[in-house]
Amino acid sequence: MPNVSLKNPADLKAYIITGPTSGIGRLTALELAKHGTVVLVGRDRKKLDEVQATIEQKGQRAISVVCDLSDIASVRRAATEIIALHLTIAGLLNNAGIMQMRPTRNALEWDMSFVTNHLGPFALTEALVPHIPDGANIVFVVSAVEDPERKPAVAAGFRGGRYISAEASARGVWKAGGAKRPGFDAYATSKQAILAAAMAFARETPRLRFNAVEPGLNPTTGLGVGDMGAFVRVLQRFVIPLLVPPLMLFIKVLSTPKRAARVITKILIDTSGRTGVYYDEGGHPMLGSALVRDPEFQDRVVAETRAFLSSAPA
Repeated sequence: MPNVSLKNPADLKAYIITGPTSGIGRLTALELAKHGTVVLVGRDRKKLDEVQATIEQKGQRAISVVCDLSDIASVRRAATEIIALHLTIAGLLNNAGIMQMRPTRNALEWDMSFVTNHLGPFALTEALVPHIPDGANIVFVVSAVEDPERKPAVAAGFRGGRYISAEASARGVWKAGGAKRPGFDAYATSKQAILAAAMAFARETPRLRFNAVEPGLNPTTGLGVGDMGAFVRVLQRFVIPLLVPPLMLFIKVLSTPKRAARVITKILIDTSGRTGVYYDEGGHPMLGSALVRDPEFQDRVVAETRAFLSSAPA
């Protein structure tokens, strides 16, 4: 059961966030705690408890729910635990994500990037939607590398999403002509799929607000550096944080976790009723790839994902 520290949880507005223990997710969780109860959803109980303690030391409220997004059975159990809390859910932030330089697979032999970045958030959202009140916000953290025409992404070696089907993606099979670097196609395709799903959800369920956000290039978060050498990790931790702020004046796509957290929080607590919007790193509407904007593609991704997950072990 989750670690609950609430006296009257049903009377409190709550925000659910996945991946809240580091980087953008941690800072966003701390921001969201200013606006209501935060439900912290992540794999590591110890790290969840640390973030929860930080929030509670400020007189705010948090709940920890252990969940491994790469394990659909774990996702379903977590959703059941969250529903049982009977909170008034004001927002759901699907923030957790991975980018692997050397692709790996989960226990079911599914590509880890695709299941963590698309299948897991998709399953969690679908399980919670019937229990989320009208007007609430559901936000997906995505990536513009899904767009094959995105110049900064192309310069970095990405070739856009390479989606064939949900089943093929789970097997780690991508459309030909993709990136040369291992892991890039998996990451771009997983982010394209969940972005397409977010846009389809917005049309399917108009009583809720479904939006997506590109948090910008955040070199200090360490996304993808776990597979690199010690020297790169040292640069990422101590040198790059000093360089990013001044470079942001000249490179639009650059951001910092602190800035991204502010932008994401603003979108998640927004009461304007906007839905089906894809926001850039500054919180302004942007366009995704031509493919991801196609309603037929959006609906196909959703239909194929639902069909694929229907056969996943309970």
